[in-house]
Formats: sequence, structure tokens, C-alpha cells
Amino acid sequence: MNQPLILVYATALIVGISYGMHNPIVPVFSKEVIGASYFELGLIGFSNFIPYMFIPLFVGLLLDRFNNGFLLTLGITIDALSIYLLSISQSVPEVAIFRAMTGVAHSFFWPPCESIISRVTSPQARVKSISKFMGFFVGGLMIGPLIGTFLLEHFDVTYRILFQYATFAIAIGIVSSLLLKKYGKTKHQTEFSFVSVKKILKFPTIVIMLIFCSSAFGIFLTILPAYMSDRSISESNIELLFFIFGISRLISLGFSELLAKRIYYSLIGTMFSIAIGMIILVYSFSLETFVVAVLIMGFGFTVYFPLTFEIIMKKAQKEHSGGLIGAYETTFGVGWAAGPLFAGIVANFFGNTAPYLMFFAIGIAVTSMVVLKKKDLQPAWNPNL
Repeated sequence: MNQPLILVYATALIVGISYGMHNPIVPVFSKEVIGASYFELGLIGFSNFIPYMFIPLFVGLLLDRFNNGFLLTLGITIDALSIYLLSISQSVPEVAIFRAMTGVAHSFFWPPCESIISRVTSPQARVKSISKFMGFFVGGLMIGPLIGTFLLEHFDVTYRILFQYATFAIAIGIVSSLLLKKYGKTKHQTEFSFVSVKKILKFPTIVIMLIFCSSAFGIFLTILPAYMSDRSISESNIELLFFIFGISRLISLGFSELLAKRIYYSLIGTMFSIAIGMIILVYSFSLETFVVAVLIMGFGFTVYFPLTFEIIMKKAQKEHSGGLIGAYETTFGVGWAAGPLFAGIVANFFGNTAPYLMFFAIGIAVTSMVVLKKKDLQPAWNPNL
């Protein structure tokens, strides 16, 4: 294995551990300590993800002009600062602002890592390398909740102290990202242009899938933990559920190469699994039923990323991949921002199960669309991109 991949994987593991330690607890902290309503939880989620609607596009342009390792270091530094500030927050607006900073940090994490991997691997090895990258990140997401649960149960730490431990954990990632500067030099100097937005819109089926999946995932991350708490799931069991979710994702990644050979059928299964998971959440009143839901959705929320990324990258010219990666990640941001805001409003007015019922219906509709769009999901190179 080459050294830049090792460093990218190590960085992903470290960042994943930090996220796993604190992310599942942020909605519970916001609701129980800060006093946020479901509507305000939606606003917090919206503020967390709205930077991802715009900044990845800008970062994508930077990827073709500046050292990718430097951009990654910048993102992790912002992330560490945002998590620490979250630990001392006292109001909903403060939580929202600091989560927006985290959203900015995300924009400087995913695109540089994806760009470095794309540049140091062959097209034949890209799905495997991207899947391994996600595997290390998900591995961190599994380890993080275990650490968080251990600290909450055995050391009686507060949520705020837990966030500070997570700050220290992610700060270690600055070291590995600095080492990547040696491998992050770009060979291309593309002009600043927003033409990549038009390019991503040439894949309407993929755009719809990405927005659906990222919206649902945004709800999963920002609203679902508070919903679990309302259904008498303890903080330590919420962390445990996210660990189980990580197991499901890790197992799913193990089959990514096999699934890539049957992209069309794999994407049908992905959309359907998310829809089914949503309806199970409606009827979940025990730890066991929540386990079933997160196991099923773990597959859907994991597999769609490497498969759709592969379709996009195979259709793109390598020298212009940075801008397209930015546009691809911006599409995620649209869903991540819209999903929590939508769910928060719906839950506030129609009850906390309403968002999951609605996303079940949307998921069935998207699955039906994928069934009818087989031609759009063939990863062949397109000379017009």
C-alpha cells in the first residue's frame, strides 16, 4: 500500500473517532442541556450542513490549484476549534453557529481526501480505495461511540467534557494531514469556473438519489438521537446504536467491489433499504427495533456513496475532477441542510414520527425512479465532461 493512502486512511480513522464520540450526543445535548425544541434541532442541523451546499464547490476549484494536503489540514483545524467551542456553548444560536463551523470543516475534509485518492490510484482500484477510506472513517465512527459510552458510564463525564475529549482526538489528525502535503500537490491549474455545477446537473438521476440519501442521513444524524431519547433510549444506548450502525456500514463496505459490478441493482437496494429503515423507525419503541432499523439503513447510507462517486468519476476527465468532486459534494450539502430543517418543522407541527413516514414515501418514489432509469446509471466515460 502506498504511503499517501496510508496517511489518508489514518486521517479518516482519527476524524471518525472524534465524530463518533460527540456527534450522536449533540442533539441530546442541545435538547436536554440547552433546551432546544424539535424545530430548533432542525435549525441546528440546517446550520451544520448549509455550508456544505456552497463551500465544497469552492473547495473543488481550489483542489485543482492548491496543495490538497494543506486544504485538508485547514479543515481539521477548523473542526477541532468548532468542537471545543461547542463544549462551552450556552444557547441555541451559539450551538447553531459552532455547528456551522463544523459544516465548513467538513467541506475541507471530504473533497481533498477524495481528490488525493483519485490521483494516487488507478481507475480500476478507485472503488476499492474509496471504500477503504470510508471503511477507516466508519471504523472510527464505531470506536468513537464506544469511547463515549465508556466515559459517560464509568467516569461520569458531562457532555461538555466529552466534547473536549473529542476535540483532542481530532487534533491528532492535524499531524497526519500535514504529512499529506507532500502528496497533495496539484498538477493542474484550472480556471475558476462554476461550470462544474452544470456538469453535475447532467446526471439528474444521481442528483435526486444524492439529495434523498443525504437528506435522510442528515435527519439520522441531527434529529434521530433526540427521537430515540424521547422513546426512552438512554444516552449510552444511543451511542451503542451508532456503534451497531457502524458495524452495518463496515460490513456493507466489504461488499462494495462486488456491488460495483452490479451498480444498477445495488442502487435499487440502497434506496429501498433507506425507505424500509424509515418506516421501521416509526414503530420503534425498544432498543431491539431501533437496532433493526439502523442495521438496514447502515447498508443504504454506505453503499450509495462509492457507487455514485464511481459513476461520476468514470464520466469525468481526470484533469477536471476537482471541480466535479466539489459539485458532487455540494449536492450532498443541499440534502444535508434541507433534510434536518424539513424534519424539524414537520416534527414540530405533526409529531415526531411524521418525518420518518414522509421519507418512507419519498424513498419508495425514488426507488421506483431508479428502477426506470437503468441507462443513466452506467459508469461509462463521457467525452463531453
